[in-house]
Amino acid sequence: MQTPFDLTHAPPIGMAETLAPGLQVVTAPNASPMTFTGTRSYILGDDDVALIDPGPLDAAHETALLAALGGRRVGHILVTHAHVDHSPLAQRLSQRLDAPVLGFGPAHAGRSPLMAQLASAAELGGAEGIDAGFTQHKTLADGDIIAGAGWALRAVHTPGHLSNHLCFAWDDARALFSGDHVMGWASTLISPPDGDLAAFMQSLERLESMPGYRYFPGHGAPVTDGLAIARHLAAHRRNRADQILTALAAHPATPAELVARIYTDIPPALHGAAARNVLAHLLDELAKGRIAHRGALKSDAVFFIQSQHFSK
Repeated sequence: MQTPFDLTHAPPIGMAETLAPGLQVVTAPNASPMTFTGTRSYILGDDDVALIDPGPLDAAHETALLAALGGRRVGHILVTHAHVDHSPLAQRLSQRLDAPVLGFGPAHAGRSPLMAQLASAAELGGAEGIDAGFTQHKTLADGDIIAGAGWALRAVHTPGHLSNHLCFAWDDARALFSGDHVMGWASTLISPPDGDLAAFMQSLERLESMPGYRYFPGHGAPVTDGLAIARHLAAHRRNRADQILTALAAHPATPAELVARIYTDIPPALHGAAARNVLAHLLDELAKGRIAHRGALKSDAVFFIQSQHFSK
């Protein structure tokens, strides 16, 4: 499947870029195989501004953001989700700037009943990059409006990558701050029980009902055609599910064994993350009754096809 992602994006690190009238971004110095060139922290507004995803607890990034703000009043600090590359600097800047932190809730807020049950009953591992100490001063619900001088945002609850994930729709500009739900360089990690494939697909359907929006993601370049990339991600996940079921039809396997069979085009350093994505698919197929597992349900369990439910 041809990728729509921009892998050539090379933003300046620690310097404010103007993306649109009233919108700037500062890229944090936390580039990695999982964050691409670094976390993108957005400043929306001219005077009474919103800071979206302040990023990791990094002194250099804090200094860069303060320089970009240039003394402007920050009325709101918005957090898309509680991962350590997006949220930890929020509390420190909140105290320094006297600005409230707004988010959906703690890292586990919004978990589906199934994932909540699995979190306590199964041995799934996970919790990669969780900011367990994240708290907000104001809790945002789906559809809530946050406004400042000359701008307004609408909270869109998009669980999947993380259960407390929000996107923020800048409807007047037909733009969406998409966090890690839709990134500009790769599909996102879904690591159960914090990640939930069924919720991720439902959230993509939600975004597909918002055509004509461009996306400003948490990592990577702006996405001009948000609808196209949302559809690509949905198709990618459906294709991956077919690959997993086909592989299991040939032979039962653990998530790691499925990665070795299916993910032949990625470096071994990313196999661990791929295994988490595969586990998310397996749990989704398990919930649908298409597959089963041997022994206890855990991250290295052997999964196999329920033959009466498999047809290609």
